[in-house]
Amino acid sequence: QVQLVESGGGLVQAGGSLRLSCAASGSIFSINAMGWYRQAPGKQRELVARITSGRSTNYADSVKGRFTISRDNAKNTVYLQMNSLKPEDTAVYYCNAEQHGMDYWGKGTLVTVSS
Repeated sequence: QVQLVESGGGLVQAGGSLRLSCAASGSIFSINAMGWYRQAPGKQRELVARITSGRSTNYADSVKGRFTISRDNAKNTVYLQMNSLKPEDTAVYYCNAEQHGMDYWGKGTLVTVSS
């Protein structure tokens, strides 16, 4: 079992920045990849950014050039640096970990971007 705890959400004005953190604990050995997903009201959950154990990354087209995902293996933590935030980035952001074909999820952190 892997436990994930997100932090760093909040209210920010358009054009501002936030950094989300996701701390992993439990059976974290051999986590293949970690990522951030988001779900806006009335919409499906979507991938925002993902980073593999080899540090390969991929991003949703809507956040390329604005968001950066990184990981600190010593702290078992993944970060999402979000710059130039837009109102359409408003959503609950969820941390995800992939391990042995299973997905683990955090409870989510709310990001609200005001115009």
